[in-house]
Amino acid sequence: MVYDTAIIGTGPAGVSAALNLKIHQKTFVWIGSRNLSDKISKAEKISNYPGFLYATGTQLNDAFRRQIEEMGIEITEAMVNTIYRMGDHYALAAGANFYETKTVILTTGIVNRNVLPGENELVGRGVSYCATCDGGLYRGRKIAVICNNRRFEHEVKYLSDLAAKVYYFPGYKEVSDLPENVEKMNVRAVSIDGGERVSQISLSDGTILPVDGVFCLRDSISLATLLPGLETKDGHIAVDRAMATNLRGCFAAGDCTGRPYQYTKAVGEGNVAAHSVIEYLADYDK
Repeated sequence: MVYDTAIIGTGPAGVSAALNLKIHQKTFVWIGSRNLSDKISKAEKISNYPGFLYATGTQLNDAFRRQIEEMGIEITEAMVNTIYRMGDHYALAAGANFYETKTVILTTGIVNRNVLPGENELVGRGVSYCATCDGGLYRGRKIAVICNNRRFEHEVKYLSDLAAKVYYFPGYKEVSDLPENVEKMNVRAVSIDGGERVSQISLSDGTILPVDGVFCLRDSISLATLLPGLETKDGHIAVDRAMATNLRGCFAAGDCTGRPYQYTKAVGEGNVAAHSVIEYLADYDK
């Protein structure tokens, strides 16, 4: 069987794409985790998702899951190893299985490189990747910010308006002038430590720095090995307003297309990508 499309990733962008494709009666294989997004499930509070006032990540994920089940949409739990371009269609290798599809929608999220020890374990318990989403939780507290690109400095300034103290670990040179409560650190962070929550960050000179939270702001995704020839920009998949990549019949949506890493942005892009696929298939099937 050759599917109309394959959706890779089960975060908010993938959910949105799947719902729209189901409504339009397209055939698709949806590959990813049946638990949906770990990033969402670990979110302490979401205040900018329309219709869900101060919902927890678990509540939002559960709402997604109920809608998927109600619409009879299935998720194939697997890891896609390689995507092959086969002329006018694609072939996906996922474990021992092989799928052929006319189009592809990449909703893979971000893959963090240079992850610190303790970072993954403490996501949602003091470790965050979104200043806008979680900054308000640290009003009047001490936080650390690990950043690898100067263009995220506006988020550091935003956090400095909320936190009492910001320890800043830039992974680049020529740091801009920052507010007085931001201390630029000249040593590396080597681990994020804590029990139930983040309690401290360990530095390369042996210093232990007590903090209430850690924000990791990074460019961090590369899909060159997954789909050779895919164009990227600043570590993310390059797309146009139709969420089309440089490869014909391949679309992308969500965090993998770049900042802001917001659930609302991902859902909107998933919707656009699905409708772009529908338009593409109208010409494909002529």
